[in-house]
Amino acid sequence: MTQTSSLPPHLQDMPPEWRKFRYRGKSLEELLAMSLDEFAQLLPARQRRSLVRGFTKPQIKLLARVREVLKNPDLARKAVIKTHARDMIILPEMVGLTFAVHNGKEYVQFKVTPEMIGHRLGEFSIPTKKVTHGEPGLKASKSSRFVAVK
Repeated sequence: MTQTSSLPPHLQDMPPEWRKFRYRGKSLEELLAMSLDEFAQLLPARQRRSLVRGFTKPQIKLLARVREVLKNPDLARKAVIKTHARDMIILPEMVGLTFAVHNGKEYVQFKVTPEMIGHRLGEFSIPTKKVTHGEPGLKASKSSRFVAVK
């Protein structure tokens, strides 16, 4: 019971497997207690460099929105945070929130889990679809309309 008191209100009823989660030997509670500089030291070089260089304006705006949503526990459970900042690194404070990330055409919605920490938001909003070609002659383009159907 003492572990749940150290968690933010929106994570009080988190799934049990989230309690067992470890990122580079640190539990979710320990990651949430760390400063941004301490957390950056745990990340791989590319993500660490991104955090050390600082946030861009869209990332600052997104982080402000995340912290605004976290202030209200009821809002944190049901709010969807829309963003175009695909290059934002997922921080421990974002766990449990729902994001809608723009993929160039539409917003792809997903909930952040502890396993996503250290990745970028854009990795979970794929911009390209798998190409499926039609059959020649029937369900295809005009150029293949005259190919014999056999």
